[in-house]
Amino acid sequence: MDQRAIGALLVVLGAGAIVIGLLVWAGALSWFGRLPGDIRIERDNLRIYIPIVSMLVVSLVLSLVVWVGRRML
Repeated sequence: MDQRAIGALLVVLGAGAIVIGLLVWAGALSWFGRLPGDIRIERDNLRIYIPIVSMLVVSLVLSLVVWVGRRML
């Protein structure tokens, strides 16, 4: 990759991070982490949280982004 492509990639990644940050700040992703299949155990002095389905969603989205990125190059 030449420097111009790396620069464009960094700009796209930065813009994506800003968009995700704005969505989190606005509360648009409040459902994330509360999907069916995420394990949450709350007791008086104990909290256990295992986001199984949420991490599967993250994995699928990142895999799709990488696949699309490779197809574009």
